[in-house]
Amino acid sequence: MKPGPNPALEASVLVLNKMFLAVHIISARRAFCLLVKDLAEVVSYEQGQYATYDFASWCELSEFRRQYFREEEDDWVRTPSTEIQVPRVIRLLDYDKVPKQTVKFNRRNIFARDNNQCQYCGKKCPTSELSLDHVIPRSQGGPTTWENIVCACVECNVKKGGRTPRQASMSLIRKPEKPKRSPLLNLKLTQRKYMSWQQFLDNVYWSVELK
Repeated sequence: MKPGPNPALEASVLVLNKMFLAVHIISARRAFCLLVKDLAEVVSYEQGQYATYDFASWCELSEFRRQYFREEEDDWVRTPSTEIQVPRVIRLLDYDKVPKQTVKFNRRNIFARDNNQCQYCGKKCPTSELSLDHVIPRSQGGPTTWENIVCACVECNVKKGGRTPRQASMSLIRKPEKPKRSPLLNLKLTQRKYMSWQQFLDNVYWSVELK
């Protein structure tokens, strides 16, 4: 690869195990390293079926696409002689472990689950203007769990105080639940260039940390 910063190398790539189960998300830079070492292959969904490519054949396909089928949302890495398309999905050839099924309970995932939206008034706010609220206050025995923590704007949090929503005459716009997969992953799927991931995730409950 040509040295120097290249934003395309930081694009996200979905990683499958050898059984085509999603297990991780990595940078394009790391994905190319795995491809060059023959530890992985590119998986491409074309005309209703899967096609796989080793690094050499993916370079050949990239050259063809570069000339005839280049699309706006594609990412490309320039080499001294050509450009290589960044794959969206790769498959590890010798990795057969199954994905974990636990979504980490942390502030970042709660904000992502609630889409940075106050769960009382519905207003979307930057993270710096949101707080986390115990639906049933801790003073009344409310636990710190997915089902009892929501995003709230400062105004609603102050208004609610140490009361339950019913006691404060407030209502939640949606019931808080534990996500079945990473909320940050769901945000990725709203971007057109990552929509090809969906077919590998529809029936798989898994989690991943995005850096």
